[in-house]
Amino acid sequence: MQHAIATNHPTSTPSLTERLPPHAFFLISALFHYLGPSFAVLLFAQIAPLGVAWLRIASAAIVFALWRRPWHFFRTLTPPERRIVAALGIVLAVMNCCFYLAIARLPLGTVGAIEFLGPIGLAAAGMRTRRNFAALAFAVAGVFVLTDVRIAHQPIGYVFAFANCALFVLYIVVGHRIASAGQGIDRLGAAMLIAMVAALPIGIADAAPALTDPLLLGAGIGVGVSSSVIPYVCDQLAMARLPRETFALLLALLPATASTVGLVVLRQVPSPSELAGIGLVIAGVALHRQAR
Repeated sequence: MQHAIATNHPTSTPSLTERLPPHAFFLISALFHYLGPSFAVLLFAQIAPLGVAWLRIASAAIVFALWRRPWHFFRTLTPPERRIVAALGIVLAVMNCCFYLAIARLPLGTVGAIEFLGPIGLAAAGMRTRRNFAALAFAVAGVFVLTDVRIAHQPIGYVFAFANCALFVLYIVVGHRIASAGQGIDRLGAAMLIAMVAALPIGIADAAPALTDPLLLGAGIGVGVSSSVIPYVCDQLAMARLPRETFALLLALLPATASTVGLVVLRQVPSPSELAGIGLVIAGVALHRQAR
């Protein structure tokens, strides 16, 4: 997730995005963060996970290209800034591939809970307080319960889930550097174009069936818009106006959102032990605090 720097417009009439409360943008992002991937799971019967991942990245990159023309902005960056944008693009490419390989094997709620172990650990490392260490303990206990439930049946799924978790931490670290420089959406658009190229050799072969089927192609584009464009832009709009600690607290909703979407869309009914594990992770996310 990237942060954006708020821009003050010299106009007396606030725009629609300024009139809406920032929490509204977060709620939209929370819904689409896992709603898009749940639709992607339904596509796995026709397209392999890596193909769906590439379609998601490519369609989001095309939307950003048409909307922001990021190549013009990319030319104005210094070489170090270009390297940071390129690093974000590569992280987005690999992270999305690992995420889709994980949700092809594990329930969406389980993968969503594991995904937030990294940010909590990052917060504990950056701000060594009893509160953060307690939050990390809750999250680790929750992930242990979740992995103990299914790891015997899908070990490779957990490899991809924990790889996605590690890449999510890189995404946060690199995203903060992008955000601190301003014009976060333009930098995000450039990074998505780089991600599309980076993921091309990994996913284009699996995505080929959709390129000749308008229905599958339209579904893949819908996954990209709902998974990458809407939540990423809403994150920018929310983070620009919410304190980091408040945003971190709201992250507690996401594992619950993943489980709810998995239940409603995919009919993935969590067992009592899985509910307990997800609940512990939610408690950890709600408890932890990030440094300013």
